[in-house]
Order: sequence, then structure tokens, then C-alpha cells
Amino acid sequence: MQLILIGATGLVGRAVLRLALADARVTGVVAPSRRALPAQPKLQAPVVDFDRLPADAPWWQAHAVICTLGTTMKAAGTRQVFRRVDHDYPLAAARLALAAGTRAYVLNSAAGANASSRIFYNRVKGELERDLEQLGFASLTHVRPGLIGGEREVARAGEGAALRILRVLGPMLPPRWRINPAPRIASALLEAAIAAAPGVHVVASDRLL
Repeated sequence: MQLILIGATGLVGRAVLRLALADARVTGVVAPSRRALPAQPKLQAPVVDFDRLPADAPWWQAHAVICTLGTTMKAAGTRQVFRRVDHDYPLAAARLALAAGTRAYVLNSAAGANASSRIFYNRVKGELERDLEQLGFASLTHVRPGLIGGEREVARAGEGAALRILRVLGPMLPPRWRINPAPRIASALLEAAIAAAPGVHVVASDRLL
């Protein structure tokens, strides 16, 4: 299968890329990125501007898209920029892939995703899920991790402390509140893309332990 990976430089995206390149079921990975990626077998990594994605690029035609693209309010600076990265870019990529004939889309979303949420982060994630469902992919999967475990290239404020606390309390907490390791999330994303089960599916955080 041919796979498009949006967000290959983030924590979960890097884990997906490693798994996909090592998986014999994946014949090739296209990972459009804002910066060049190291050359690897099976990998095509075009440098793109996400505000001006190339609509006519032949690599939009694939078996599936996995999207792990996302930012933080601290990195974004404003709600407008955050929404552009976490909603507009994934949706734009979805539209281009669907128009090129790609039938499956798998999103790394969030446990609290809800288009009606009062929490801005959760509302944006929920709006993206809703808008993707309206596009009409033959197969659409929302993977909803909670707090993601793993080593980020850039540490997120407050996240390290939360991870340390959850590691201690983990065995006593309900499954949905425990840490979701990045490799486990990546595996769920890749398996959903390969399976491309018809319809809309949700993988909750308690399935990502």
C-alpha cells in the first residue's frame, strides 16, 4: 500500500514513519513536510508550504492518509494560528487526497474531541473530526489518545510534570486516564490505515495502553 503521512516530524508522526518504513505491507510513504527529512528507502518527502499545498501533485493518490499534524497554543501564539495548524491544514490535505482518489483517512485526534466543547483545544479537534466526516471518505478513523508518552524534540510546558505524576498513579487510574505511549498510538494509526475498514470509527484512549 502507498501511504501519505501528514505530520511526520512530531512525536507520534516520527513513530508512525518508523513503523511504516519497516512494514512490508507498506510499499511507499509520502511525507510532505515544511523541512527536508533524511533520505530513507521507501520514503518520498516533498518540502511543502501548508498554506499552499500543491493540488496537482501525483502523490496525493494513495491507499490512505495518516494525519498526526498538530501544535500547541504556546507554539502557535494565537488561537487563529492554532486552528490553522490543527484544523485547516489537516482538512486541506484530506480534501486533496480524496479528490485524487485516496479512500481512507486516519486522524490522530484527542480524547476530549468535541465540536461543542467549551475548551478551545477540544473544540478544534472535534470540529476537525466533524468536518472530515462530512467529506465522505470510504474509511475514516479518529484515534483519540489522552496524554502522550514519549520524548519530544521540544518539551511542552507542564506536560513533563503531568507525565511523571501519571506514571506513579497509572496502575490506580481508570484506563482512559493513563498515559498512551507514542509507539502504541502510531501502531493503532497504521493498522487502521492498512485495514481501511468501511465507515467511521473511533479508537479511544483506553485501547492505546
